[in-house]
Amino acid sequence: MNKTRVAVLISGRGSNMTALIEAAKAKDYPAEIVLVVSNRADAAGLARAREAAITTAVIDHRPFGEDRQAFEHALDAELRKNRIEIVCLAGFMRLLSPWFIAHWSGRILNIHPALLPEFKGLDTHRRALEAGAKRHGATVHFVVEETDAGPVIRQQSVPVLQGDTEETLAARVLEVEHRIYPEALRLVAEGQVKFAAPQIEIKNPRV
Repeated sequence: MNKTRVAVLISGRGSNMTALIEAAKAKDYPAEIVLVVSNRADAAGLARAREAAITTAVIDHRPFGEDRQAFEHALDAELRKNRIEIVCLAGFMRLLSPWFIAHWSGRILNIHPALLPEFKGLDTHRRALEAGAKRHGATVHFVVEETDAGPVIRQQSVPVLQGDTEETLAARVLEVEHRIYPEALRLVAEGQVKFAAPQIEIKNPRV
């Protein structure tokens, strides 16, 4: 069975990364986590990946200053070197440029802690509570240039309970995240879900 080669990008503990690694241990799982990349050398998820015998790399964004594309060319080179086919974002705290997103169009997945299109962006649990939402949850989607606006692959909700705090709601949503991210990656790796978008023009590509 030829498994799809996957890289996971992290900036911190990598709990969703761990969920993907655990799912990929199954013999019938169609994807293999072969690389974990972080923009922070102190990301706790790097140690977890090494324990699982997965290749890791650190590409620190700070030396690149404001030049996002230079950082992303270094990232792209690492992905190419490891023959990556799909990129999964798992708490990767860097905004990707239009160049990178176009370059990897249809091959970048992200998980967002809300029921998109509701609560795009940050602080989703606080905002859900402030809005009096009855349901909250998580969404796995393809990454497009507009933040948190790509086609939905998998989504699941949880109830918002009376007395919930940001922490209790976040914990309930995190359980859903760990379940649906591996499910979504399976769908994409098996070709059951494909990204369809109009042709994207890449302006001033750097090679």
